[in-house]
Amino acid sequence: MTRPTHLLTAVGRRIDPLPATQIAIRRLARAATGLLAVIAAPGIVAAQAAPGARVPADSSAVLSLSDAMREADRLGFANRMAVATADADRARARMPLKGILPSARVEAGLVRTTDPIGAFGTTLRQRLVTPAAFDPARLNNPPAVTNALGGLVLEVPLLNADAYVGLRAARSASNASQSAAEWTAITMRANVVRAYYGAVLAAEKMTMLEQARRAADAAMRQVQSMLQQGLVTKADVLQADVRATEVASQLIGARNEALTAKQQLGMLLGRTDGSLPMLPAALPSDSVVRVYAERDMSGAFSSADAGSRADVRAAHAGAIAANSDRLRANAALLPRVNSFARYDWNAPSGPFAGRKNWTVGLMATWSLFGGGSELADIAVATARAAGAKAGEQAALAQGAVEADATRRGVVVALERLDLAARAATQSLEAHRLVEKRYAGGLATIAELLGAESSATGAALARSAARFTLLDAIATHRRAIGADPADLASLDTAR
Repeated sequence: MTRPTHLLTAVGRRIDPLPATQIAIRRLARAATGLLAVIAAPGIVAAQAAPGARVPADSSAVLSLSDAMREADRLGFANRMAVATADADRARARMPLKGILPSARVEAGLVRTTDPIGAFGTTLRQRLVTPAAFDPARLNNPPAVTNALGGLVLEVPLLNADAYVGLRAARSASNASQSAAEWTAITMRANVVRAYYGAVLAAEKMTMLEQARRAADAAMRQVQSMLQQGLVTKADVLQADVRATEVASQLIGARNEALTAKQQLGMLLGRTDGSLPMLPAALPSDSVVRVYAERDMSGAFSSADAGSRADVRAAHAGAIAANSDRLRANAALLPRVNSFARYDWNAPSGPFAGRKNWTVGLMATWSLFGGGSELADIAVATARAAGAKAGEQAALAQGAVEADATRRGVVVALERLDLAARAATQSLEAHRLVEKRYAGGLATIAELLGAESSATGAALARSAARFTLLDAIATHRRAIGADPADLASLDTAR
């Protein structure tokens, strides 16, 4: 059968193709290799917004990773909720002070009564008693008496053991909530790294496939032209069409992925207006990402370990709070001693009128039995303390497992990046050699399309491996208690 690039005689002697054929073949080769430059240098592709995306008016305002982290710290939904919870717990920690610090209040009221005891007592308080007030008829049936009362009251707790222990429990609970908020922020930053570079990867993949689609369409037009000239077969056209369709299908999916990735990033950053961020054109280079990974593996974060993680500190503070609450429940069985002092004014005309009187007192109370509620409170607090202790141990063990697993994850991701880089380089060289053979008439179009598909796939796999390593680094830093915000320096390390 006639080959598309040369003819063979009966004895196998090669006959040079016609000049027109040779020109057409070279054009086809150039069209089929239009993706070659993109595969070889993915960093030069321009970032493009997915269809329907809302972007800022200033398209040059590319969102950096450091800006994304700051935006998430300030506006991220999870961060805002965690901060609000920590603020509420910090304010709640002051409530036990009521049983420790003095308190003062002002009282005022108006009373009108015909109760014999109340009426006589009111007259006495107002210092308006006369001999006529002792008339039995008046005592038994007093006229209505009005009293405007006013008072200044000072209460001084002297001994409330449960309040002191409760204060410690509340403060420990506040510390646990604060550490939990810090852990939420650390987790958010790791998620921002994943979402940010995931969106960059999706945009890079979309750009590569757009270039591949243009190259495939150009190749398809050239093959159809050559078919009309009788230089290729119908099978060659069908193979080129299959490749063009495959690339078009991949591009449709990539556009959707790019838009979704940007929307997810925007939601993670706390954006509520639907605006989508502009992102860099490509991921950091292999060498840059490898430097960060090797630095982590060399012990640059040796001072950080699972025990320093904010969630472990939160669990530790929670265990202290639960144990303190157990002591508070037991201390509620002890006596309480409190004192008070007050000034009172009573007059028929208005509050704080008339002559004042003072009262001071000391009150000791001891609740011996309250229907079993004290024992129930102790049992509940004891069970919670045991659960909080187990939670602390679980958090510490989980942190150690995650630290070890994520360290191995970085090593695995680094090795896979090396393999992907080698595969991409070899696929690129294989594509170049097949293209050269095809131009010389020694390879079929199926081989050329296969080499191009392999090179494109290897380039995409290399970018995916680079993203996986970035995600592994951020996850490892979170697992060992370090801050993924350090990866913001990737903005300038390109």
